Amino acid sequence: MTAHTAHTALPASAPAFCAGMFHFGESWPNFAEYGRSAAIAAGHKAIPNPAAMEAVYQTLLMADALRYCTLQICAAKSSGHPGGFASSAEVYAALVMLGHTNIVTEVGHHAPGFYSAMFLDSSLEDMGIHDMNDMMARFREQHGLLGHLSGAIPGLLAPAGPLGQGQHFAMAGALLHPGTLFPVTIGDGGFGEPYVLSAMKHFHFAYPRVTNYLPVLVWNGFSQEHHSMVSLMTNDEMIAYWRAHDFDEVILVDARDFDDASQEGAYVDSARFSFGQRLAFMEAVLTGVARAADNALSGRHTAFILKQLKGAGVHVSGAKSHNLYPKDTPESPEIKTALEQRALSPEAWALVRENFARAGGGPAAKTAVTEQVLDIARLDDFPMQDFNVGEQAVPATAMGALVAWLGQQDPRFVVTNADGNEASAMKNINDALKIRHPTVDPLYNQQPGGQVYEPLNEDACAGLAAGLALFGSRSLWLSYESFAINGWPIMQTVAQAMAELRRKTPSTVCMFTAGALEQGRNGWTHQRPEIENYFAAQMRNGNVFLLYPTDANAIQAAYEYAVNSVNKSMVIVASKSPLPVRLTMAQARAAVRKGAALLHDTGAGQRGTVTLAVTGDMVLLPVFAARDVLETEGYRVRIVSVINPRQLYRPADVAAHTVSEADTGFMGDADFHALFAGDWLLGISGGTSGALEPVLLRSRATQRDVLAWLRGETTATPGELMAFNGITAETIVGKIHGFDAG
Repeated sequence: MTAHTAHTALPASAPAFCAGMFHFGESWPNFAEYGRSAAIAAGHKAIPNPAAMEAVYQTLLMADALRYCTLQICAAKSSGHPGGFASSAEVYAALVMLGHTNIVTEVGHHAPGFYSAMFLDSSLEDMGIHDMNDMMARFREQHGLLGHLSGAIPGLLAPAGPLGQGQHFAMAGALLHPGTLFPVTIGDGGFGEPYVLSAMKHFHFAYPRVTNYLPVLVWNGFSQEHHSMVSLMTNDEMIAYWRAHDFDEVILVDARDFDDASQEGAYVDSARFSFGQRLAFMEAVLTGVARAADNALSGRHTAFILKQLKGAGVHVSGAKSHNLYPKDTPESPEIKTALEQRALSPEAWALVRENFARAGGGPAAKTAVTEQVLDIARLDDFPMQDFNVGEQAVPATAMGALVAWLGQQDPRFVVTNADGNEASAMKNINDALKIRHPTVDPLYNQQPGGQVYEPLNEDACAGLAAGLALFGSRSLWLSYESFAINGWPIMQTVAQAMAELRRKTPSTVCMFTAGALEQGRNGWTHQRPEIENYFAAQMRNGNVFLLYPTDANAIQAAYEYAVNSVNKSMVIVASKSPLPVRLTMAQARAAVRKGAALLHDTGAGQRGTVTLAVTGDMVLLPVFAARDVLETEGYRVRIVSVINPRQLYRPADVAAHTVSEADTGFMGDADFHALFAGDWLLGISGGTSGALEPVLLRSRATQRDVLAWLRGETTATPGELMAFNGITAETIVGKIHGFDAG
């Protein structure tokens, strides 16, 4: 989409970054007195006194500057979301002027406001955006400023798009960087998303001394297309709601208390106040945010609430301000009028830039905590336990031993699990690292300083693990495969963010135990492997890896491989039951990197060669049983364990060339066709079939078919459940007979 071009000549006194601005205004009253020099002095990171009129005046200038830039770039493309951020402009400006610039959000629709902030502090110059013309041209364009926040944009700490995620990034930042404030803006429109407040409550119980994150509720009364569901709450009810979630202090500033424009309703637009009342409102916000920030940095669990009408200070209010349509252009009467009202004088723009560039110690692209690679503990060689081929071993427990070791090497490492490590045959993790809990109880491995984070909430588990990895620290999310869908959205968000990052960061690592086949007696509620197809589809993204370790040796190799990777999303799916070891450690390490391993080859057969390509571990039991039958019937049987199917794609199948820290170690044609050679190919999975796609795409077998999961049922044994889904030795043999007859 082509941006509208500027129609106002750049005044001689205007800074160069203003080139492309459609409108300039007159100086505000008393500018000569309160705008004579930047409120953030040279060599300083913040204003010294939030109650000083000079600071209040210039913070209000900054708020209107943010509104102007937000509305112009949206109008230039007749697209984007100005209304929600506009109602938060005063609080965002206050945070910046107080030097707190490590700001995250859960509201992807606030993107144009956050981009405007990065433009005004000059951070976007790192991506070639120097003036407003550049800003308009790159907004909502590929290789530019995405419609929803991307953590790859210079100065921005984290992505935002799906609601209910931002608090996890703020908490992860606070945990990793004591003494630094991490504000997170939360919209009341998305306030009903699962677990926003309960996630913070659990985190606070687990880490009571970590209070240096500041949730900021932008309570503007509206959502995307209607009133927000909390719009009828009173101020006292809203404060009580936050207090019930363990906040020591809740500071609420209501614009209605300053209204002198006779506005109706509980939500008002501060831009319609008299100039004096606008300053009074700004002072209340600035001093309130200062108090909230001081509380949060001194151990007091604090929230700040700004109550102001959605769309305050832009073209229209309420839900109608949420987004623009093709009819909304810079020449539209409402937008033109709003831009004229918010337009600053050239001198004011220079002042705003000066304050922005000094706040927090410099442009966010240089000072945000995520702009540098975080130093993390060095790891020596993993202490692998090389199980003998043929012995029985529990894959989950074998991995648990490595997890325990890693946590002892890296004190910042956190394991998250909603369902309990002990139930997943990984009690060794709890024994070594302890569950982080305010109640001390050795029987349950509970202590306040533990490294195992166990909210009964997959979203909170995935959120903290993903946030820590994105911000540069190692983590691990453990879950039952059947429940992983409840936390996966933030993992997907972070995986995409990692694909775009300009720095290295540890990969997100997940291990999902208790696959469908192990959960027969719990019925379909615990048998939901369909998420494997979700993971499988993401393998084409370029940095997502779905790993199916064959046995206890392979799972150790898979975990070592995942931990040592960067900027990727690593998903391990394995069992918690004793199973035969089929690969040596050396074979397992090679296979994890290569993509697959040959487990068995008859060597010869009069009736043709059958290749059984298998994802999973327990499902190999009926596969080997079928081998015994087929070999007696004269077939040559080759069993291939598909461990890392992403590496089995062809390079052009995967967007690896588009991601940072790309892994292009795809299996070549010669190796692939040697490994999967045969007259007939049968793909077999105890879960879903998606991960077998690369094998089916490349196989040269004359006939191909798949046996995979159908649906859950209550059964007494894994074998009975496999039989219900048609995954039996008899079915496998029948498929081969069908090939042979055809």
